[in-house]
Order: sequence, then C-alpha cells, then structure tokens
Amino acid sequence: MGVRDVTDIHEEFDGERLPPGQRKTERFPVLSLKDTPDFDPGEWEFTVHGAVDEPLRYSWEEFQELPTDTQRQDFHCVTGWSRFDNEFRGVTFPEIAERAGVEDDAVHVMFGAMDGYTTNLPLDECMRQEVLFVLDLDGNPLPSDHGGPLRVVTPHKYAYKGAKWVDSVTFLTEAERGYWEKRGYSNTANPWNEERYTTL
Repeated sequence: MGVRDVTDIHEEFDGERLPPGQRKTERFPVLSLKDTPDFDPGEWEFTVHGAVDEPLRYSWEEFQELPTDTQRQDFHCVTGWSRFDNEFRGVTFPEIAERAGVEDDAVHVMFGAMDGYTTNLPLDECMRQEVLFVLDLDGNPLPSDHGGPLRVVTPHKYAYKGAKWVDSVTFLTEAERGYWEKRGYSNTANPWNEERYTTL
C-alpha cells in the first residue's frame, strides 16, 4: 500500500503550510500530561461507546487486525513547533465510526487515554480520513513516549486534540470539554487561526 500525502490540508484552511506563530523542527519533542503509562498487550483494551448502535471492544491483537491507512501528515504543537512529513500508519476514525454505527443524535466525540487524559472534538471534525488512530510512525511501531501503542493524530488541529495512549472513544449527544479545554486551551484549536487559548 502506498503513502497518501495529506500535507496540503492547509489549503482547505486558506493558510500556509507552516501556520502562523509556528517554527519548523526536525526533532519530535515529547510533551505529556503525566508519565508514560505502562502498556500490557495482554490487558490493553480499546472501547467505543455512547451514542452508537454497536459498542465495540478490541484487544490489542484485534485492533492490529483492523484495516489501516498510511499517510504523510504535518504535526502542529500548540507550544509553537511543527514537524513536517510524518509518516503515520493507523486506523481511520471513519473506519471505527462505521463499525460502531453512530446514532443520528451524536454530535460530539470524547477521546480517553490510559493516563486519564481526555480531549474532545465535534463529530464532523473527526469524520475525516486524516484523523487516525496511529500504530506506526515512520515505518516503526509508535514509540511509547509519543503515545504508543496507540495515539490519535489530527493534522487540521493543534496536536493536543490527538490523545496519546488513547484507549476509548465516546460518542456524545451534547458537547463536553476535555482536560485542557476545561483549563483554558482553545476548544476549536485551528492552527491557521492561531486558536491556542481561550478565556473560560
């Protein structure tokens, strides 16, 4: 399977590839809310619940068997750095949504993680092929300090909208805010509008 290049996503938002206020880096800095959680592949479980027709539950072995897509994406951190041309392989959000059967009254999504982190997005912002549950980075298993075994990437948003160590997805009928959104980070997080922080 080839690599799908989505690094032109900035054109959709009428912006330059490097969003305003960002600096390009070849490094991949590590920023996390807490310490890297322990991963036991025999105990790990990924769940999908809320406003869905079919709640889902996958073991690590089962999740790895899902269809994947490989994409070249840019990654924008709210702290002011961007890393271009990351090759991510993962399961698309629409693949998970289709398997669960999203109910008509679902409007929002909450991602949960092994370390207790949460982050939210409107459902229509998630239903994009570029929103991936990432297994591999640049041809190798995703490193644990970057969110391995599984993290979300959202190339059209600042990266705090992509939960590291993700292990749950909840489809909501009303909007809720995640960990950083409750603490003053932007709920919309558009890099090309510099939507970094907001007042509560």
